[in-house]
Amino acid sequence: MITNQNLIDRLFRYAAIDTQSDEESVTQPSTDKQHDLARLLYRELCDMGIEAYYDTEHCYVYATLPGEEPAIGFVAHMDTSPAASGCNVNPRIVHNYQGGNIVLREADSETDAIVLRPADFPNLHKHVGEDLIVTDGTTLLGSDDKSGVAEIMNLFEYYIAHPERKHRTICAAFTPDEEIGRGTENFDTARFGAKEAYTVDGGGLGELEYECFNAASVKIVIAGRSVHPGSAKNTMLNAALIGMEFNALLPVSERPEHTEGYEGFYYLVDIVGGTDNAVLKYIIRDHDSEKFAARKKYMEAAAALINERYRAAAGHDVLSIVIRDQYYNMAIPMADHMELITRAKEAMLSLGINPIVSPIRGGTDGAALTYMGIPCPNLCTGGYNFHGRFEYASVQELEKCAELLILLAAV
Repeated sequence: MITNQNLIDRLFRYAAIDTQSDEESVTQPSTDKQHDLARLLYRELCDMGIEAYYDTEHCYVYATLPGEEPAIGFVAHMDTSPAASGCNVNPRIVHNYQGGNIVLREADSETDAIVLRPADFPNLHKHVGEDLIVTDGTTLLGSDDKSGVAEIMNLFEYYIAHPERKHRTICAAFTPDEEIGRGTENFDTARFGAKEAYTVDGGGLGELEYECFNAASVKIVIAGRSVHPGSAKNTMLNAALIGMEFNALLPVSERPEHTEGYEGFYYLVDIVGGTDNAVLKYIIRDHDSEKFAARKKYMEAAAALINERYRAAAGHDVLSIVIRDQYYNMAIPMADHMELITRAKEAMLSLGINPIVSPIRGGTDGAALTYMGIPCPNLCTGGYNFHGRFEYASVQELEKCAELLILLAAV
């Protein structure tokens, strides 16, 4: 096994590079800074003697290590979520965690300190005795999905260091813009080379997923009318308040914080604006395709109701809505490729990992790749609390996940 320190050094090195994607961008990559990690990975692959290709236009990195056929593929994304800053990430290791609170950032007063608490994140209880990688509480860690990137790079390093060990041809792809639902927009399936693959983009040890949400993004723009409040009667149209009225039409019980398992939701991701104009951004998620379609129609109906309510006063529609599908549930096409799930379960059990097969309450590049003809379920990485300042990863779980990839690639 490659030394634990090599794997962790890789994660720290990759986490230090800001690769946050931008959902407002129409280019790919959505941010030029994603190229910084792509260039580094390409150089590291070439230095290892791996056959690699860097798509300098669209920011994909492909790599192949020849072995026995059929080939097996692994995919991880380079970008981090727009939900939290990925700039100046400052990771550190809490060695031999013994439970209790972890102070990420100290402050003069307890209320100003940034603290990772088991009371808020009960998963911490299962990591007693492990080494945890955390941030200083001002940024995300980027374990989603730089842990997956590091584990795949570790896979190549392992088999280069052990030429006597037989393995399948290993194909890898590192993608941009997964966090904004565009990770496979310019994916070259022919260059990738594998006919079956795994995304290495899951969370805690043992996660194995082949079902995911159907997903759409929603952008609502509201045009108000700003006048002096002293003479506002029958004249002012407060865009921010109209946005609040729209949101009030959506069921409270179907927000992310009130759902689990296969339950879908409407999620208000962002709201900005004032009296004159306001913009609301949502995501819609549901595992069931019929319910997914119904959710989109519901939002369109809510938009129509708001426009009907204010059309006379405004003289025009005050609200516009744009809904864009992002990806679909891969469960249906995966039904013909369940040997990938069986193989992953068996590999996990042989490593003492308890397989946890559950629906992804999110999505991966694997969903789109499965519909592109490359069945691609999702594997764990050892990270937790993705997309936020309290993200952390377990060193011991990272190492186990790296072992899992090595075993899956072995003959």
